Amino acid sequence: QVQLVESGGGLVQAGDSLRLSCAASGLTFSTYNMGWFRQAPGKEREFVAGISWSSGGTYYADSVKGRFTISRENAKNTVYLQMNSLKPEDTAVYYCAAKRGILTTGSPYWGQGTQVTVSS
Repeated sequence: QVQLVESGGGLVQAGDSLRLSCAASGLTFSTYNMGWFRQAPGKEREFVAGISWSSGGTYYADSVKGRFTISRENAKNTVYLQMNSLKPEDTAVYYCAAKRGILTTGSPYWGQGTQVTVSS
C-alpha cells in the first residue's frame, strides 16, 4: 500500500528555516505529482506547494512564494519542502500528498503529518 512518511518538523523562531522531507513507498514515485499542504488549528487544510511528475514544474500558494521551495529526488522516492524566513502564521501540521492528476482536486494519498511551530 501507499505510504508517505513526513519528517523534519519542529519548533523554531520567526526567521528561522526548516526542511521537511517526505519518503514515499508503495507507488511509482516518478509518475506522481507531489505536494505539501498544511492545516492550522481551527482552519481547513490548505495547499502550500506542488511539483509536477513530468516537467518538475513547481507551484506555490501566494503566502509562501519566495520563502518556500519544493523539490523532489526520484532516485530516493522523496520530496522536500525547504522553508525559509518562517513566520508565526506558518505554524501548522504539514502533510505530504501524492496524486496522479491535479493535487488540489479529489483525494490524494496523504502522510500522517509533521508539526511545524514558529514562535515570535
